Amino acid sequence: MKTSLLRMSAVAAAATLMLASCASGTGGGGGEATYDPDATLEGTLNITGFTSTTDEIASTRYDLAVAAVGDGVDVKSDESGFDIQSFLAAVAGNSAPDLIYVDRTTIGTLAARGAIEPLEACLTGEGIDTGAFLKTPISQVTLDGDVYGIPEFNNVNIVIADTTLLDAAGASLADVDGSNWDALTDFAQKTAVVDGGAVSVLGYDTKMPEFFPLWAKANGVDILSADGKTANLNDPKVVEAVEFATGVYESEGGFAAIKAAKDASDFFGSGNQYATNTLGAMPMEQWYANVLSDVSPDAALDFTTFKSPEGDVVSYSSGSAWAIPAGSSNKAAACRFARTMTETDSWVAAAEARVAKYADSGSLFTGLLTANTEADAEIQDMVGTPEGNFGNAIAATYEANDAAFTVAGNPADSEFKTAWTDAINRVLGGEATAQEALDQAQTEAQDALDSAWADFGN
Repeated sequence: MKTSLLRMSAVAAAATLMLASCASGTGGGGGEATYDPDATLEGTLNITGFTSTTDEIASTRYDLAVAAVGDGVDVKSDESGFDIQSFLAAVAGNSAPDLIYVDRTTIGTLAARGAIEPLEACLTGEGIDTGAFLKTPISQVTLDGDVYGIPEFNNVNIVIADTTLLDAAGASLADVDGSNWDALTDFAQKTAVVDGGAVSVLGYDTKMPEFFPLWAKANGVDILSADGKTANLNDPKVVEAVEFATGVYESEGGFAAIKAAKDASDFFGSGNQYATNTLGAMPMEQWYANVLSDVSPDAALDFTTFKSPEGDVVSYSSGSAWAIPAGSSNKAAACRFARTMTETDSWVAAAEARVAKYADSGSLFTGLLTANTEADAEIQDMVGTPEGNFGNAIAATYEANDAAFTVAGNPADSEFKTAWTDAINRVLGGEATAQEALDQAQTEAQDALDSAWADFGN
């Protein structure tokens, strides 16, 4: 992860010159588009970053979107992940795809480089109501008042615990939900099993560096100001949170040994860490409850929300979004396709497909969170309130969704994320103290923000 983010930052910086002549909203020969939900569309629609065959949630909506653009449009999806290096080169070379599917933390950097379109005309023309989206995901794809992405899934954090290991340590969910750092550390130390430097049982996984924003927020600090202009990476409360979250790993055998154990685990299979009683607890995106209910429904599990030391529910909102590249040759089809992928009827149809699949297999559908509030409400009704521990997962998921925060959209979002990710990796690797690493990250991040905002829109 560290290597890829460093490459992303370097490539994005190098591509700035290549894209300097590419006007935001037009691109290299893409031209303007007329958006009309009743128009008959034609041509080719090249999509990058989305895999339509992942599962029934993807395939159901994909089929509906292909139908929505009509028989006159030849939809071609490369079925591969988004690569920023290839994409920026394609934009600079006037060979951009027509539609991309990317992590929301990439939208700002792409917008700042003129690589993607502001979507006002698309949203208005196709009748996409941004008011129907959750505030957190829509804010992450909005820069200086302009929306650059149409949010799709919305991931939030819940705590998943192995009740067998909780009981063995004389602990409860309240000891691992983040509200009591001393109790959490005590549980982690009692539960972890380390032999000859190898970790066979991990007591608590703080999910660093990925969940750094969550731990900082839980300790009272947003790592970026609401206007997306001021970094807060070396705030004393942030330093304290990093010292704690990385210190938990040190008390369990050290990050290197823990990472080796995690990498060797069957994360998505029936031999996952919970099924094998080799992980006590961790905060995790809510979708993993669906995975566990499917592959290991009999595992001894319980679920709750992640909390601050004051006992408040805290959850970090993340996810992907659709964006239209500068130079797209079929913006009208791109907009309609993205609208269909994210509209209420499509999400409900996808959820119905999953309910049917799980009913056949005997698994429990624990929900599906989108960035669409109307879809979420309908899907929540479909989920209901089942009893048992997986019912607790559902309750925790929706409670976390209501309490979610995100990192504000900004034109240096990739560079900003690289700065704090590298900082946490330096701490985990023993190369720097939390204070030293975050002081460096603060300087790097603020310099990137100041430069990007100064250039944005020029």
